[in-house]
Amino acid sequence: MKTGFGGQDMARVSKRRAVVAVEGPRLVDVHVGQRVRMRRLFKGMSQSDLARALGLTFQQVQKYERGMNRVSASRLYDLSRVLEVPVSFFFDDLPDNARDDARVPSTDAVGLAEAGLSDPLAKRETAELVRAYYGISDLTLRKRVYDMIKALGDQAEGTPVLDPAARRSGDETKNGAHD
Repeated sequence: MKTGFGGQDMARVSKRRAVVAVEGPRLVDVHVGQRVRMRRLFKGMSQSDLARALGLTFQQVQKYERGMNRVSASRLYDLSRVLEVPVSFFFDDLPDNARDDARVPSTDAVGLAEAGLSDPLAKRETAELVRAYYGISDLTLRKRVYDMIKALGDQAEGTPVLDPAARRSGDETKNGAHD
């Protein structure tokens, strides 16, 4: 029997790689990877920063984030410590179909969207926006920025935009809606 690094049976390792290549990664592994990426970005860490903190290479972190490599229990514990979240964070909002042995057909955006795993919270842009928002120390200004972004989002969705003062007071007729 031929063994590879770590004494693993090479035939078994090759078979597992072939299954992942043909079927794609498991949904739960992709979900956990997205949560790792989301938290890493929120903390402003690069893949290299996270890899150094865990004693890994950035390529290993990439594979975890894509769901190509499963995260072991001990590694999940290490990730929770470095990223300062409870272990349960990585399973929050886990889709019901991820509890099966379902697999993602590919790790590209189309495959993730088809699997119901394309999460806007996992995007770098979202993490940067949240960091910048909480970087505004003036609470009044921060609230105004929030109101502005909320109004722009409401307008984009076709929801009538209300004066922020009217929204806060709960009086939706005050100042009317803007077109």
